[in-house]
Amino acid sequence: MSSRITLASILSILVLSGASSLVVANRNFVPDWTFKGSSLTGLRTIGHAEWKASNGEIVGTPTSPDGGWLLHDKSLQDLQFAANVRCTPDCIAGVMVRAEQTPAGIKGAFVPFGKTETAAFAMTLDKDGRELTREPLGRAGGMVRVAAAPGAGATGRAAGPGGGGGFGGAATGAAPTAGARGGTEAAGAPAAGRAGAAAAGARAGGAARGGPGGAAGALPDNAPYTRPTYTYKPGEWNPLEILLDTNNMRVWFNDGPENGVTTGRVDDDLARYGSIALYVGGSGEVRFKDVELKDLSKHELPKETVGAGFRMQRLNDWYYAWSASAGDINHDGIMDIVAGPFYWLGPNFDEAHEIYVSQTSNVSNQYTPAMVNFVYDYTGDGWPDVLVTESRPLVLYVNPRGEPRRWDRFPVVPVSSETIVFKDVDGDGKPDPVYIGAGTVNYATPDPSDATKPWIVHVVSGPGFATNAQHGVGIGDINGDKRMDIVTPYGWWEQPQQRDSGPWPYHPVAFGRWPRAGGSPGGGEMAIYDVNGDGLNDVVAALEAHGWGLAWFEQKKDAAGAISFVEHMIMDDYSTKNAGDVTFSELHASTSADVNGDGIPDFIVGKRVFAHNESYNDPDPYGPAVLYWYETVRDPKAPGGARFVPHLIHNRSGVGSALAAVDVNKDGAVDILTSTNRGTFVFFGTPKGGARGRGSR
Repeated sequence: MSSRITLASILSILVLSGASSLVVANRNFVPDWTFKGSSLTGLRTIGHAEWKASNGEIVGTPTSPDGGWLLHDKSLQDLQFAANVRCTPDCIAGVMVRAEQTPAGIKGAFVPFGKTETAAFAMTLDKDGRELTREPLGRAGGMVRVAAAPGAGATGRAAGPGGGGGFGGAATGAAPTAGARGGTEAAGAPAAGRAGAAAAGARAGGAARGGPGGAAGALPDNAPYTRPTYTYKPGEWNPLEILLDTNNMRVWFNDGPENGVTTGRVDDDLARYGSIALYVGGSGEVRFKDVELKDLSKHELPKETVGAGFRMQRLNDWYYAWSASAGDINHDGIMDIVAGPFYWLGPNFDEAHEIYVSQTSNVSNQYTPAMVNFVYDYTGDGWPDVLVTESRPLVLYVNPRGEPRRWDRFPVVPVSSETIVFKDVDGDGKPDPVYIGAGTVNYATPDPSDATKPWIVHVVSGPGFATNAQHGVGIGDINGDKRMDIVTPYGWWEQPQQRDSGPWPYHPVAFGRWPRAGGSPGGGEMAIYDVNGDGLNDVVAALEAHGWGLAWFEQKKDAAGAISFVEHMIMDDYSTKNAGDVTFSELHASTSADVNGDGIPDFIVGKRVFAHNESYNDPDPYGPAVLYWYETVRDPKAPGGARFVPHLIHNRSGVGSALAAVDVNKDGAVDILTSTNRGTFVFFGTPKGGARGRGSR
């Protein structure tokens, strides 16, 4: 039997959320509406259940085993839904999205929980809310926005909602092939020449991606992490999130991918446009609280802003690289800028020359192979060369010493990682690439006889610490012995007096966080410096390259000299109070430099928009492409004796896989170089004494 409760404005029960600094119940999005009421005004019921609202909770109790539904009056097509849910032991409950009216009743996509399986189904109901049909949804997910129908192929067009536009992935959820220009973040396998590869199909499965060393769920010996359990917990409060965009539905319980993120392909014939419907059946009761909803049909782009103390110059508008570097390429005594296939001649940076054949990548479904590049004269002829990744391998391009031609190419390191730090590890004066590859922490040095030959790889760790998609590497002196130690999200490796005598002593520390999207913990370059001025070097790091979190780790040393670290959060997610009310995800690249000239390093970091292509594989992928510097302020009243003050550099460029902070115009101020899927940029800093942001002391 169907009954309609009095209709009123939806705002009487769903309160419009305002400023982005609002602390909300879920961690992954700022809602348009949040249920805070004690009445069900604006909702309607069908079927056999009693529904009530009290103190922001919605409670459903079935009056027969068939149960009943509570339907929201507002219809949406693309949406994000979040709630905390709890079911008594004999309760069967769920949420239907795009609950669409039909002549026979209702159809939509249904996610059950409670005393039932956790999956995703296409469901139809009769006019009284009784279930007529239930069919498992086809596989979706992956690093694609539109899920391809079976047989469409990895690059086939999916018949998505509204007639389908946009490329879909394979039916398994694999990302589309990137063609001749794609890199692969997931697979870790080097591409042939400049050719890319499709992102690994395992990327779509959640749990299959999670293990370091390539094994699902595997962790190395002495790892500082315990793999979380994300499964639905009967009788307890469980965070539930449902995201449906185009025809690709993703469902998370307890914010994680255990047993695979529940995904499903919701094509137009299954459900195109409809409301949210809550269900309870069986016996017992279900409770929903912190119910929040976001309309994904709108994308907001903020007015472009360049931060105080910076002048922006855009070098190009296209997607060629995910990092930039600098050096005197043409040997005229003036610094030039390098990003991917180009170098721009200083001091004006308006004349570009090719290093290798240039070709743009597709922002939506390709990765640029040039994830990381670095400038240094490795051949020793006085002309700077360029190291650049071709997805995973590192290739050396040798400077032709002023000849107007493309450069000679020499593969030198077969496997690297998404984060590479270039610093002098062995004390010979040359910056060494430090990276994670083939499951170990490594650094590489040129062959002393010929830098164009394959480089010597020095293995620092034991096996199993990382996939080739590892994020997060840092170089610095942790223990004060004047030798460079290596830091990753799994801890730090102490450089011994005899560097190549075997694996370095390992000290497990969780300098990252196990990510919701699987893969590996950690973000970009990890900074090592004395944050609070106590004489001990601390660590500043992004916690998840494809999620949330920025923290500094205060070093402690006891009377016996034992080193430990205390974590101090700087920025987490939308559910927390963050420094400066600044919140952004996908902290994939970072570096450190003394931006304001006070003698203390600061931390520079930003958001890599579409870090896993144009998809909702990561939280808040359409958020502003921000770039910030976090001022290190030593403050005895702050936890650990320091705090970080965020200052905006730009809100329309973001980061890629690496940042460069260098005085490119030699005016005494730090300049920021970045190359992303929005183009290549230089942000010229202001010399000390100029208009530079400072935190109060």
